Amino acid sequence: MKEYIQNNKAAWEESFAMSKIGFGLNDAKILQNEVFPFIYSDLLEVINQYDLKGKYIAQMCCNNGREIMSIVKGTGAKKGLGFDIAENIIEQARDNAKISEIPCEFVLTNILDIDEKYYEQFDAVFVLIGAICWFEDLGEFFSKVGKCLKKGGLLFVHEIHPCTNMLAVPGEEIYDAENKTKIAWSYFKEEPFVDDWGMGYMVGEAYKSKPFTNFTYKMSDIINGTVDGGMKITMLKEFDYDIGGEFKELEGKGFPLSYILTAKK
Repeated sequence: MKEYIQNNKAAWEESFAMSKIGFGLNDAKILQNEVFPFIYSDLLEVINQYDLKGKYIAQMCCNNGREIMSIVKGTGAKKGLGFDIAENIIEQARDNAKISEIPCEFVLTNILDIDEKYYEQFDAVFVLIGAICWFEDLGEFFSKVGKCLKKGGLLFVHEIHPCTNMLAVPGEEIYDAENKTKIAWSYFKEEPFVDDWGMGYMVGEAYKSKPFTNFTYKMSDIINGTVDGGMKITMLKEFDYDIGGEFKELEGKGFPLSYILTAKK
């Protein structure tokens, strides 16, 4: 396993273990009582264009599994499989699947090390909100996605827009609270971000964490990675609303904040 991935694994597991807000503890109840919780309406509109009933679907970097479980329940998919690297988060996903009685299983693995037994197994693969930034080479990432899809299988990506990588966020010295759209970083930045700010949304407060390493990317990296992974892009939509929790004050002001991409193998 690459060193930066091993370090990120440790940092994610630390964040979950430190949670003071009971992260994910109510998700099973929500999944039992609601249809398509945890899924944005624009993504739901796209999902509903396809018939996933009885299909075998997966999510890369599934976190605690609430999104893939939402999709399995809402679409009537036969089974869902979630892949993630953080052991304690995967354990919660397994517990919530059992409690909510949703047919999902969860595999503890680095995405780049997914076993060959999962190749050509899935009718659809989902990559959702804050997944791809953890990989240095998107070509390598999307190659693995393509290998896991059946011929004719579908890829759904709902992600943070790469243009947001040009903006600073609170905690960075370059951050300007009076000018939040100020360009802080080049769109073509190649050096990764390494920080110890942690995952406040999971813990419930700011804290000094083990180091997280994440990478910038361009829309061309996403498109080329998808195509090189053996998939044909069928749709790309961009939005001016935030799905990552960093840029809510910029919503509706003309800056691209998120996107949905679909592709077919």
